[in-house]
Amino acid sequence: MKKIFNVLLILIGFTSLAQQSEVVDFIKIEAQIEPISSKEMVKGTVSCTFHVLKKSDSIYLDGMNMHLVDFYTDNNISITSKEKKIWLVSNFEVNKNYKVTFSYEVFPKQSLYFIGDQIWTQGQGKYTSHWLPSIDDMNDKIEFDLTILAPSGKEVIANGKLISVKDRGILKSWKFNMEHPMSSYLVAFAVGKFDSISFDSNYGIPVKLYYRSKDSLKAEPTYRYTKRIFDFLEKEIGFPYPWQNYKQVPLRDFLYAGMENTTATFFSEAFIVDSIGFVDRNYVNVNAHELAHQWFGNLITETSGTHHWLHEGFATYYALLAEKDIFGDDYFYWKLFQSAEQLKALSDEGKGEILLDPKASSLTYYEKGAWALHILKEKVGATNFNKAIINYLNKYQFKNVSTDDFLNEVEKVYGKKLTQFKSDWLEQSAFKAEAAYQSLINSSFINNYFEISAMRSLPINDKKQKLIEHLTIHNDFIGQEVIYQLENEPISETLPLYKKAFQSNNVFIRQAISLSLSTIPPELKIEYESLLNDDSYLTQEAALYNLWVNFPEERSKYLEALDSIQGFQNKNIRQLWLALSIVTDDIKQDKKEEYLFELRSYTGPEFSFEIRELAFEIINSLEVWNSTSLLNLVNSCTHHYWKFKKSSRAILNNLMDDDIYLEQLKSLRKELDIKSSEFLNKLITK
Repeated sequence: MKKIFNVLLILIGFTSLAQQSEVVDFIKIEAQIEPISSKEMVKGTVSCTFHVLKKSDSIYLDGMNMHLVDFYTDNNISITSKEKKIWLVSNFEVNKNYKVTFSYEVFPKQSLYFIGDQIWTQGQGKYTSHWLPSIDDMNDKIEFDLTILAPSGKEVIANGKLISVKDRGILKSWKFNMEHPMSSYLVAFAVGKFDSISFDSNYGIPVKLYYRSKDSLKAEPTYRYTKRIFDFLEKEIGFPYPWQNYKQVPLRDFLYAGMENTTATFFSEAFIVDSIGFVDRNYVNVNAHELAHQWFGNLITETSGTHHWLHEGFATYYALLAEKDIFGDDYFYWKLFQSAEQLKALSDEGKGEILLDPKASSLTYYEKGAWALHILKEKVGATNFNKAIINYLNKYQFKNVSTDDFLNEVEKVYGKKLTQFKSDWLEQSAFKAEAAYQSLINSSFINNYFEISAMRSLPINDKKQKLIEHLTIHNDFIGQEVIYQLENEPISETLPLYKKAFQSNNVFIRQAISLSLSTIPPELKIEYESLLNDDSYLTQEAALYNLWVNFPEERSKYLEALDSIQGFQNKNIRQLWLALSIVTDDIKQDKKEEYLFELRSYTGPEFSFEIRELAFEIINSLEVWNSTSLLNLVNSCTHHYWKFKKSSRAILNNLMDDDIYLEQLKSLRKELDIKSSEFLNKLITK
């Protein structure tokens, strides 16, 4: 083994990252994976088939800090693991297939997470190699067939079709088959306790939607319109869904809104909603976005980050088209307008980005990319655009593409060069606001909105009648704009408009009142109290707080009205309710202690980071820390999700400026886990 290692050191520079795809084509990886929660490690066995394109004496797989346990090959290939790679060394012959099999163990530092009773992966570009030997370069597409060993009683979700489930005592093996190749970053699996609902698309694709048993009543509103989205995208794109099945699963403490793993979208359980939550914060856009990626990103994949908009811009645009089909033209143009406002603001500040910049922001890739496609479709015509998309997908399916590959297909159909379009939308950092405006005014709704928004600076008496007229129409977005223009105006002038707005019974117009009218005039008290019953958790939350502040003599009544309401997945209403109850004079002390105990309990690691983050904010605001909540705060400072970790560290740093809290934290160090204790010790000794 030592001799092989020395040979490897000589050969390690032979094949560079950029050259490997020219030397070898990895065809298939069959892997058996056993994630072990108690040790947060993976035991795996991999069989890898590859085809040699050029004569070489060393080939590698990406494998981060993997310990080889055993290996087998019938081609006299030596296998060695060194830091970030697994090296295969032999005299490889051109145009010959090889197969190697080896077993390994690894403690993944990222991309595979053990969260409560769930295990899940997140490759995101080039991180699958932390738990599975693979290729970080997305230009090498491979067929992955996974077998996952998981405890009995757990469900396993992975890429491809489930072929078999075999009982192995305390474990079961779940075998999945993929029919086509994909980039390594799209390989994924999840383990947990889930129920599911199923349907077949209009074209016969089996679709399975997972959820936790406790969320059975939320399955329908969470996945509402999923079949409609699936059928719409197949028809709109004009190219059949390219994989053998599709599934979706919500995961706790997931790193992103969603991830489009091939045939298996993973998404944040923050999108698990009931019918009321659906009004304010539904899964429809993310649902459609991740499904669109199955074509744009998974079937055809960028050659490099320069062309990332071919993934995100396309997924954003087709998701918007799906929402248009569901929610209508006004919604479609409103979303376009909102993103145009963001892009224009960024551009006006001199922070606009080129769409072909590999280091551009998500706003650029997603929203500017979607706008580029919208403008392109208007320029060449819907028929030409749709035909070009079909040609593009047919020609490059299961391959990697550049922006020019796409534009060439459009030009062939359009019959003209798109040089100016490319310059304006792909190569220019400034956002083409005037072109966007000309597109937006094709909508009569947007024209009406512009007319109303242009009156913001007018005195209330000069526009009152016009505002009343638009409140009568009950358009969600224009109605909200009317309400926001009433803010800071004399109530004597705006009272009739507020009365009219309350009578509209439009949930979004009434929501705008709850969010903007924080000082409640006595003349509107009864109407404002009715907001507590609206089918909107955002409205209920704002209304509860504002009523509690404005009418202290009736605080108990308002708290009683929302006593049993949880709100969104992060328990926004329940946690606000607890905070207000704790500081309400009319509440008995023993009840306050009970509520404080509940609030502090939400800081624990058994809850999702969304719940914990809100609990920390409230506890910090009320200054009601105790040893348990402090221990949980330190624990959260080592969490895998960087935004939650960052917010927790900010709170902890502020607390440590107080000598009392500092001494209390020092005394708690022995009760922390090793990772949290090491973090706190470093902080204390700075």
